[in-house]
Amino acid sequence: MTKEELKSYLEKTFPGMTQEENIDFPVLWVEKDQIFEVAKKLKEDEATKFDFLFDETAIDWQTHFEMVYHMTSTTYRHDLEIKVKLEDRDDAELPSVEPLWKAAEMYENEIYDLFGIRFSGHPHLRRIFMTNEWKGYPLRKDYQDDDVISL
Repeated sequence: MTKEELKSYLEKTFPGMTQEENIDFPVLWVEKDQIFEVAKKLKEDEATKFDFLFDETAIDWQTHFEMVYHMTSTTYRHDLEIKVKLEDRDDAELPSVEPLWKAAEMYENEIYDLFGIRFSGHPHLRRIFMTNEWKGYPLRKDYQDDDVISL
């Protein structure tokens, strides 16, 4: 499937969802309550077979969070980026994609630990870098640490 064919597939399969394009591959914007079903369709559909989640991360834009999922099809050699905007920084939560891609277990633990974003349905969401006693989430733009000196 070419990049243009993939974009056409996305338009037909997920009407109304916003698409954009970066230099490498198409980007699909998904609502947080739809992320699991959209990801499942993209993984299981014979036309796409996105069987490998090679990155899952978060971005803090101060006003909101953005979840970013990068996936590829090892069968067809095409890539896709999915983005989800999380407006509520104080109650940032969305469904886990760990049941679809086991790699998401560690990605989501890291995102929880460093940004405080929670993943419903995750089998064992926990801190993996910071101690359990650690206060706050160090990759958030609003994180305060008395030991850090601003320049």
